Amino acid sequence: MSNSNFAFSKKNYLLLGAGIALLIIGYLLMSGGGSDNPNEFYADQIFSSRRITLAPITVLTGYGTILYAILKKP
Repeated sequence: MSNSNFAFSKKNYLLLGAGIALLIIGYLLMSGGGSDNPNEFYADQIFSSRRITLAPITVLTGYGTILYAILKKP
């Protein structure tokens, strides 16, 4: 069986896996910061630079990697 029968090559699958890993890391960076008491508000935890800059950039990079992996010809 030749490689031309497959939709993706090994490199496509590796890029797809890397993109999914970046998505998981980005969403994990966004999580947390909540309080057990709903009457307390910790702005420094909720609006930290990790949550409002690093995590969204990581998620967008993950989506971009997945899109590239899908569109790249094998």
